[in-house]
Amino acid sequence: KTLGAALIDLKSLGHREKYLEGITGKNLGVYHAKRARSRGYVLAEIDRNNYVDDIHAINTSVETRQGLPMKEQYLQKVEHFEAEPHYKYYGILSPQGTLMAYGNLGFFGNFCGFSHLIGRRNNDGIMHLLVVDIVCRLIDEGHLNYIMYDTFFGARPGLRQFKKIVGFKPYRAKYSIQK
Repeated sequence: KTLGAALIDLKSLGHREKYLEGITGKNLGVYHAKRARSRGYVLAEIDRNNYVDDIHAINTSVETRQGLPMKEQYLQKVEHFEAEPHYKYYGILSPQGTLMAYGNLGFFGNFCGFSHLIGRRNNDGIMHLLVVDIVCRLIDEGHLNYIMYDTFFGARPGLRQFKKIVGFKPYRAKYSIQK
């Protein structure tokens, strides 16, 4: 993923306020995240094994995403998740404690990237809250240069718009992962 990598340059932002200023306005990330927060949703680092049923419910909550049928791997219920080294697992919890969205984030040297980012479709802004709050945490921690969410131009229009709303931009990336 080198051409059109969807990245947020965390180091150039320096502090969360600069990130949030760039995604403030009607129908941008801060607006939707604030709406979700006002409805009682919160971000939490999770152990996926505590949410096996919720994850399956999320994965099977709609038949198509981005105009395509859900991949078979999402339709099969996983009974136990192995925690991968160098990964963190985040979720958006409802006021009742139900997992509504989740994101798996791999850490690789000076950047991290989403391997999964999926939620229930409820128009409450939960996906925006998930991404915005994770990015703010990463900026606050100050250890990484970039966060990646796949590619920008390879995404269907709806997903490309979502990436733009929460602050991702297309970059030409050159990187290597060393052991």
